[in-house]
Amino acid sequence: MDRDPRSSLATRAIHGGAVPLVEGAPVVPPPVQSATFVGGGPDGDPDLLYTRYGNNPTQRALGGRIASLEGTEAGVGVGSGMAAIALAILSLVEAGDRIVSSRFLYGATRSFMDSELPRRGVSVDWVDPWEPGSWEDAVGPGTRLLYVESPVNPTLRIVDVREVVKVAREHGIPVVMDATFSSPANFRPGEHGVDLVIHSATKYLGGHSDLIAGVVAGSGERIQAITRLLHLYGPALDPHTAWLLDRGIRTLHVRMERHNRNALELARWFETAPEVTRVVHPGLPSHPDHRLAAELMDGFGGMLAVELKGGGPAADAFCRALALATVAPSLGGVETLVSLPRLTSHRGMSRADREVAGIPEGLVRISAGIEGLEDLKEDFARALGAAAEVADSA
Repeated sequence: MDRDPRSSLATRAIHGGAVPLVEGAPVVPPPVQSATFVGGGPDGDPDLLYTRYGNNPTQRALGGRIASLEGTEAGVGVGSGMAAIALAILSLVEAGDRIVSSRFLYGATRSFMDSELPRRGVSVDWVDPWEPGSWEDAVGPGTRLLYVESPVNPTLRIVDVREVVKVAREHGIPVVMDATFSSPANFRPGEHGVDLVIHSATKYLGGHSDLIAGVVAGSGERIQAITRLLHLYGPALDPHTAWLLDRGIRTLHVRMERHNRNALELARWFETAPEVTRVVHPGLPSHPDHRLAAELMDGFGGMLAVELKGGGPAADAFCRALALATVAPSLGGVETLVSLPRLTSHRGMSRADREVAGIPEGLVRISAGIEGLEDLKEDFARALGAAAEVADSA
């Protein structure tokens, strides 16, 4: 089936990028679990198939599925979300270049830009994406790309990527965006001019907390440049993992409907809890980017965060009291996962820097799963009670 942008996302998630079926073909393509393939002789095709190259048939099928979801020419799967981020950036810069990036990023992305890129002679200019004119003011002669993450982990701020793309086009440079928290079901950056779209496929695309992978979508030329680095650095996606990821994507649309609904209902419920000082979710009118999220996104996402009275000790007690939700440092699975950013995604930042980034000690990040809503409320009510005991005794 061709990548027909007129097809619904639900249909593309199942059929997009697939090879037309013939009589006797398996409805579900089996994983091609082979490292190497016949070829390389004097009369063979010069385009060798080799799983380290990322062109195993199962890997290629996944790339087609990703491209179909995002509405781009091509896509590629790699060994992790960080591999996707690193290869996407390194495919566009060389020593002496500069990057302009939002300063509000996933902790490991920030560390990569702070520590690894300077070793390669690449510097980063940080901007506040909500400060008018910040992107334009930061672009200089050596700027080679603009980088943005939205929704931001874990504050769920929404960046108006249209403004970022406008600046990039004026200067003839690409935009790279990490859209992991939205998933293609809720937002497709390529439709707004983003050149390379990144996802940690470990999260919503896989959807079952059973694989580690990353994906990048973009033009054929830009994905080719990433694939060349894939050959050299070696983070090719194992065929069986690629097959699992492809299987997970087939249910993305229906899972995201439930993730979206549960997260929004939980956010509204937490707003009524006296133990909570702040609830963060783009679907709430109280969110600073609520109008923008409603304008850009098809759904508000499955992530929310709550700030508890009593700070870090209350947040710790909240986590210890959970019986249904699981305390784990990831997101996007069918099960509800809870984490403390100060101890997980942003532990590498100082407390002062976290406070500036909107990550106080008492912030609890929640990835709403697809369990029964009332069961989740009961579990969280018990956890709030435990948090209140700690806050009251402080």
